[in-house]
Amino acid sequence: MTLLREPHHDGSPTYVSDEAPAPGSVVTVRLRTDPADPVDRVWVRTTYDEEPTYHPCTRTAVDDGRAVWWEGALPVHNPVTHYRFLLASPEDQRWLTAVGTVEHDPPDAFDFRLSSHDAPPDWARDAVVYQIFPDRFARSAAADDREVPEWAVPAGWDDEVVFEGFDPRTPLQLYGGDLDGITDHLDHLAELGVSVVYTTPVFPGESNHRYNASTFEAVDPLLGGDAAYVRLAAAVHDRGWRILGDLTTNHTGDTHEWFVAARDVEGAPARSFYYFLPDGSYECWMGYGTLPKLNHADAALRAAMVDGPESVVARWLRPPYDLDGWRVDVANMTGRLGAVDVNHEVARLVRRTAQAERPDALVIGEHNHDASADLDGDGWHGTMNYSGFSWPVWSWLRAPASPARAFGRPVPAPRRPGGSVVRSLLEWQGRYGWRATTCSWNILGSHDSARIRTVVGAGDVHRVAAGLQFTLPGVPMVFAGDEIGLEGVLGEDSRRPFPWDSPGAWDDEALATYAGLARLRHSTEALRRGGLRWAHVDDDTLVYLREHPAGSVLVAARRAAAPAVTLDAGRLGFGDGSLLLTTGDDGDLVERDGVVTLPDVAGPTFSMWTL
Repeated sequence: MTLLREPHHDGSPTYVSDEAPAPGSVVTVRLRTDPADPVDRVWVRTTYDEEPTYHPCTRTAVDDGRAVWWEGALPVHNPVTHYRFLLASPEDQRWLTAVGTVEHDPPDAFDFRLSSHDAPPDWARDAVVYQIFPDRFARSAAADDREVPEWAVPAGWDDEVVFEGFDPRTPLQLYGGDLDGITDHLDHLAELGVSVVYTTPVFPGESNHRYNASTFEAVDPLLGGDAAYVRLAAAVHDRGWRILGDLTTNHTGDTHEWFVAARDVEGAPARSFYYFLPDGSYECWMGYGTLPKLNHADAALRAAMVDGPESVVARWLRPPYDLDGWRVDVANMTGRLGAVDVNHEVARLVRRTAQAERPDALVIGEHNHDASADLDGDGWHGTMNYSGFSWPVWSWLRAPASPARAFGRPVPAPRRPGGSVVRSLLEWQGRYGWRATTCSWNILGSHDSARIRTVVGAGDVHRVAAGLQFTLPGVPMVFAGDEIGLEGVLGEDSRRPFPWDSPGAWDDEALATYAGLARLRHSTEALRRGGLRWAHVDDDTLVYLREHPAGSVLVAARRAAAPAVTLDAGRLGFGDGSLLLTTGDDGDLVERDGVVTLPDVAGPTFSMWTL
């Protein structure tokens, strides 16, 4: 019960009057404290041109003995406003930051954040995103008639993926999935509740992943070419959904027309697009010579790639493709090389260019560690949130005997207790700020990582992971196949073909859980726009509230058998208690003597109730 007595603030509508305020405006921020808390004075501390300033808060209401509400006026002077609360009582002083209350003077790193830059498009935060690796999703009838290129190692749809060691066949193994194959299976996505289709690159490249593009001017003929991409985009839009492309702004392939000209043609304009060294070699991504790095310090390269209506970024957002935005590959490395760092400038240009074509365009940057320096509000709208979501969830739910290999880490992901996991979630939420967190993608895995089913093992735990993905702040991004229990010990192994002809091998319970969660997310504003208040945390149980003026939701996730949990009904704001979803035997909640009890469980379960 004690967590419900903690002071609380977050960036949701309950606590912040305007999440995208105009520069020079004043925002009302609200703080909740407990009636038993001796705090009698509160200030909101911000920085004015980096100088701390304090603004008194007023005690405005006592909510039936459940909560005391304070309000303060927060001036928006700088583009990104950092703030925290000072809570004073006759006995002590405390700070409230995005990671909770502390009794020492903490650094500003975990302050709350408010951006005066334009907010991300509304549709992006309401989305359920589905990631597709085109070569492995589905083959259309036309796929059999296409000639396999010389570079490829052809594979049958049921062949095993080659992924161990440094087998040269791994990036060359071609299964022949194509864009019309995706279009043919959009009904499956509809049943799942998808609203955004995101494919990995569709430009030609001498690999199955196509991150080594040979041009940005056309769609790979192996995928059906430009016409197939137009058909897919039109079919997606006809359903009222969105479609996102995948763009490598950091590098091209070594067969790209720009690079070939730069390397082979004396005085070629594209020479300045890359980093050539005096000995004739060149900078490339992580030492891979097939991926020469682009020089974003060069104005001509920017004009060709990211800046203005003739750039690659702009061209594909116009008819006939009408992409709704981009996921940017290795966004963390784009524009960075040694002492050169124009990353933020590139991010701004990508966003500005995209929004000039489509005012509601979305730009998501790939980043697998600390993206906070890249999410200041005027560049990437959000990130693929590995650090702030994937790794904490993996560390809470990982099966001890799992063969899954950690992404970029030399040892397996650790198994940690609930308290450590919540601390991690709060710190990343604080570092990114509420708005960027809620626009970033909650991913349980991707084409670059192990599959969540392999990480956690049993189907019951898999469904707990899905529950967290759809109910914690952020946008769920489902990697195609997760919903039916596909496995993979690392990224390349996770790129297994979708078993359309073997539905008996699907995990139907997982599929039903994903679809149910998506329906609830679409219909429940609290899951898309609500705040996050922790109600109970122990080693094996996480209980939290998603609070919104339109109605709130109580969520309980258990990774193992767990005892009953009692919650103070008043401080919970309990009203209804109707069960929304459960993977176990939970029923409606009932208040008795001011207490709501979540019953004990015999194993991993995930449940949700209205409040």
